[in-house]
Amino acid sequence: MRDTPRPQGTAGDTGSELPRHRPGCAFAHATGASGSGTPHRSDGRPSHTPRGARQAGPTVRPGTTPPVPGRTALFFSLVSGLSALFALITWQIEADGPLRRLDERAGRALVGHGPQWLTECLADLGNMQVALPVLGCAVVLTLLRGERRAPLATVLAMVAVPLLVVPLKDWIARPGPLTDATGYYPSGHAATAAVAYGAAALLLAPHVRRSWMMPVAAVLMTVATGIGLVLRGYHWPLDVLGSWCLCGVMLVALWLVSRRSRRRSSSRTPSC
Repeated sequence: MRDTPRPQGTAGDTGSELPRHRPGCAFAHATGASGSGTPHRSDGRPSHTPRGARQAGPTVRPGTTPPVPGRTALFFSLVSGLSALFALITWQIEADGPLRRLDERAGRALVGHGPQWLTECLADLGNMQVALPVLGCAVVLTLLRGERRAPLATVLAMVAVPLLVVPLKDWIARPGPLTDATGYYPSGHAATAAVAYGAAALLLAPHVRRSWMMPVAAVLMTVATGIGLVLRGYHWPLDVLGSWCLCGVMLVALWLVSRRSRRRSSSRTPSC
């Protein structure tokens, strides 16, 4: 008695019919059973994978940069450090402390060094006639590119320089290196150079190909001004350093304003 060959197919299939889709079976690209709406699932159970447990983060508009906590901490660290150093220098000069005596010995030793024509030119970088036109050109170029908030903040910072420096000069009443006249701390020329060249660099940096060149040029011109003031005997070294600390706080605030201004302008630009 010969065995009759069984038809090829799955158990329960009759004859040579093709297998039909049975309820409850999972297919690779079918939605989950029982209307769960979850692909690649054959039942209505919730996903136990880490991806399924994730929740969507806060929505960020196209073209905006999410806030970075590290930059905020850096901002407060710079402001705190510069303010503390300025307070220390001012206290030492007002109280005739050891730091002031060391400063005056170093200032007397440095006066007269270097070519007179060169040190005079460096000191002149802090004059209003030189620094303000540089800042004015940067403000005009930025305004032509459609920015408003950062140039306005820059102008206000420049106006604030004499409003802060002049009362401090009258209060401290420090004599100069080569004269008995008072009103040399903090240095107005050093403050003018720091704010004018630093603010111009902040305005122009986003619009040049090598943006790092702007702050480098601003630092070089500010430091050159301070060197010329000290070597020519127009100011003590701490007069210059105190002005840099005071104006550094304003420049950090301007940096924050310019970042927010660029972020807002980029958010208004429609994304392609």
